[in-house]
Amino acid sequence: MRIRDRIDPLYERYLQWQCKHIPGHIAIIQDGNRRYARLLGVGTIEGHRAGAETTQQVLEWAKDIGIRTITLYSFSTENFNRDEGEVNYLFDIFKEKFIGVLSDERVHANQIRVQMIGDRSMLPPDLLETIEAAEEATRHYSRFFLNIALAYGGRNELVHAARRVVAGVREGSIAPDEITPRTVENYLYEGFHLPPVDLIIRTGNERRTSNFLPWMANGNECAVYFCAPYWPLFRKIDLLRAIRLYDQRVRAGE
Repeated sequence: MRIRDRIDPLYERYLQWQCKHIPGHIAIIQDGNRRYARLLGVGTIEGHRAGAETTQQVLEWAKDIGIRTITLYSFSTENFNRDEGEVNYLFDIFKEKFIGVLSDERVHANQIRVQMIGDRSMLPPDLLETIEAAEEATRHYSRFFLNIALAYGGRNELVHAARRVVAGVREGSIAPDEITPRTVENYLYEGFHLPPVDLIIRTGNERRTSNFLPWMANGNECAVYFCAPYWPLFRKIDLLRAIRLYDQRVRAGE
């Protein structure tokens, strides 16, 4: 057994002991799959597959820690500009994961509601069908919430909300002088459980939030944790370090 294999569990327990305040909603920008693949000298597809495995593990850690809502930035509107083969492979992974929700005992035992946020009109019909099936199968769950951001862009999201507000004004259901931040928020996430973000995590040594959840994150002035590991190399220690940052921020405000 390596020394690290002995030390890491001890360090995890120490970090968890330090985290007295647990964020209710964490949003994660999963960055670095392709760079991880290049590091290993393998194809991009292998990097995405490794990233999908990390995602599953992180969801387990988050549940055990007691984080009720996780939002994953899985595919942006800009990602459509990537190689067609890569995009199709990613869609196959998403389809596989959403189909898996239907029979995953952990999802139903832990009452995890699965939802997609993003521009549904940009997705292929077969993927959208599996997403909607997973959403319907978990619609009545309310213990944990997993939001998958697909075909997502923060500016695009705000534009769509603005159009809905304008339509409401034209229909007479909204009075222009009564529009408030709450009005916009309702039109952004109508029917979704998407509370204000407490903590954003970005992997891959990138120090930007890429316009992710601008209303619920930036507007809430949430804590942001940037870390170096590529997403497939993200560890429980990294997650706990991010939560410790959030905890320190809460303590400072008390």
